[in-house]
Amino acid sequence: MMVPMDTAAPPGPARPEPLLAELRAPRTWRTAVYLLLALPAGLFAFGILAGGVIGGVLTLPLLVGAAVLLGCLWLVGAIGELHRVLAGLLGIHFARPLPPVSGGLLTWLRTTLADPVTYRTLLFVLVQPPLAVLCWVALGTLLSVMVLSLASPLWLLNPEAWPVVWGERTVTPSVEAVLGLLLLGVGSVIVLGGVIDLFGRLWTRLSVALLARDPGAEAARREVVALRRAAGRVALGDDLHATLLDLTAQARAASTADAVILLAPDGTLLAGSGPWPDVRAGMPERLPGHGAADVRRTPDGTLLATLPVTLPVSAGGPDGGVLRARYAPGVRPGSDELAFLLSISDHAGTALHAAHLIERAGARAGELERARLARELHDSVAQALYGITLGAKTARATLESDPARTRQSLEYTIRLAEGGVSEMKALLFSLRPDALEEGGLVAALRQHAHALETRHGLSVHANLRAEPPLSPDAQAAAYRVAQEAMHNVVKHARATQVWLDVQVVALPAGGEHVVLSVRDDGRGFDPGGPVAGTLGQRGMRERAAGVGGTLDVRSAPGQGTTVTLSVPVAPAGGSA
Repeated sequence: MMVPMDTAAPPGPARPEPLLAELRAPRTWRTAVYLLLALPAGLFAFGILAGGVIGGVLTLPLLVGAAVLLGCLWLVGAIGELHRVLAGLLGIHFARPLPPVSGGLLTWLRTTLADPVTYRTLLFVLVQPPLAVLCWVALGTLLSVMVLSLASPLWLLNPEAWPVVWGERTVTPSVEAVLGLLLLGVGSVIVLGGVIDLFGRLWTRLSVALLARDPGAEAARREVVALRRAAGRVALGDDLHATLLDLTAQARAASTADAVILLAPDGTLLAGSGPWPDVRAGMPERLPGHGAADVRRTPDGTLLATLPVTLPVSAGGPDGGVLRARYAPGVRPGSDELAFLLSISDHAGTALHAAHLIERAGARAGELERARLARELHDSVAQALYGITLGAKTARATLESDPARTRQSLEYTIRLAEGGVSEMKALLFSLRPDALEEGGLVAALRQHAHALETRHGLSVHANLRAEPPLSPDAQAAAYRVAQEAMHNVVKHARATQVWLDVQVVALPAGGEHVVLSVRDDGRGFDPGGPVAGTLGQRGMRERAAGVGGTLDVRSAPGQGTTVTLSVPVAPAGGSA
């Protein structure tokens, strides 16, 4: 997969760096420490490997040499890890190694000999000592010139203490010569920072080229794992901020970037992994298009990659912002890594779009729930309050003239008030899922049955027994199915009696099911006829299937209707 890259200079004119800025930069001093340690570390690694190989070859007839040579092969990997640690002084952070191969000594030997990293590490061990000597000689010469030049005033003050002999004659210092030497010393100080930085870039490129682990298999493995976890996280969609944080962490862990951040279209930081002082620094004036990446270098040598976060086509809205990755000096992402980051940005766009859809769905569900609540209140509580008002007025009007009618009106008013209270409790159970969890399925069904009796005058025979062992989801599904079935009794059946039953039944094949049934003595219907859909069977069947249960509806004209729900009991410890 080829990824087009737009390489451009940072926006705006580059500001000149202050004098001796390189010498004052911490990175220069870390590079100097690396150059100081490179020679002894290189000589130590070369010496121990060379000694081990020579000793192993000489003792090979004694069977000891084979163990020594195997130890040297193991040392190659250990020395490579040592040099990777030292490369951290240059700002290089290598990817984590693959887990060790299991399968015994022969498997390890075959894997190590087939790994290109082994031979690149050996090449680094061979190249490092002479290159380190070259750096020491160059820096030593420059430091000597700098020290002698800056000490030239001492020569002018006391020529006898610092005699300089050229051939057979002694050189006498002059003011002009000393001034020239001072200028040379100051120039050496200025050049010293640039030389150290140049050597640092040289060692950075050499370390990345020879010490980096296999850029093919391991990088692909890390990227596949990161994309798989990112896809799972986006599919879960439980927390947008946590999802975006995990995406940036996966992008940083599976790439060579030092930091990865996600910015909203207005530049607001959405999530990030790794330090990034100024999230807007180096931002291109024109953002890259879909499938492209803008990679540009900053004055301090850092690379900044900017990639678009594209929302799905179905979103039809503005872009989702940008994903930015920052790389240490000397590290440049390849096209495969940019393609991986583009995939991460696409996952971020999907997560943003999914969060927007969930928000819209929640708002729509709230509107539908408010409309349903308004209908329920109008059909139940409002009607009950209206009847209570009429009953109270009738009682007041007949209080002195007709006490018997007054008593009858008051009893009617009390029944309406009790029905209104029961209906309100039923509404609270339907609106608050935690009420079902706290009270249980049996309490919720009993409350709903009482409301059905007081409001509609039905005779409800409830045989509910003990609380069945159901999971919270199964409880909610059973309650909704019973609620819908009893609503259909009121709306369609023209029944006078309803039988509500809940029991635990052992199956012949093993296991137990909770069986809930709602039966009425109404007019019934033809299950195969065109009016079957009016009972809302589809919704009840979907609820039953969602918790692993089944729904059975039996009816015939003039013989009533029976709705039976069968749900598996919750596993041990899983019941509500």
